[in-house]
Amino acid sequence: MIDLVVARAHNGVIGSKNALPWYLSADLKHFKELTTGGTVIMGRNTYQSIVDRLHGPLPGRRNIIISSTLTEVDGFEVYPHVDMALAATKPDEAVHIIGGAVLYEACLEQRLVDRIYLTEVDADIPGDTFFPELQRAEWQETAREAHQADAKNPYDYSFVTLERIRSA
Repeated sequence: MIDLVVARAHNGVIGSKNALPWYLSADLKHFKELTTGGTVIMGRNTYQSIVDRLHGPLPGRRNIIISSTLTEVDGFEVYPHVDMALAATKPDEAVHIIGGAVLYEACLEQRLVDRIYLTEVDADIPGDTFFPELQRAEWQETAREAHQADAKNPYDYSFVTLERIRSA
């Protein structure tokens, strides 16, 4: 199964200056729980933001970059197109699309994603990168876990699971 993992503010913002425009400790923990042991597929900008922060790949995961300009990066596999990256995965492999906006849009348009793990950040936050508009008729909310702001999480937020609605 291929899923998409994203944190989005009310106004659709997912990034600012190639970084998350907020810090939610619980969301980072949730992301780690969802993706550890699986494969994460990211675009070049997301790769760069991870390397800037961690100085290497996300630990405990197979890290794949989609890029037409990069060819070889230590600790990462690189493919020029998402379909080539997906062809290199096993049928039973947990595959997580983790951004950025261009990759999200391509995967949604091509209907490659069956599930979305969405963290809804309960705020309008300034930014320069936005999540594409979902076709709501194609998605059904199957889970929601609401949380209040606290010392480690400055905004109210919800963990939401959306499943693609399959036509009969």
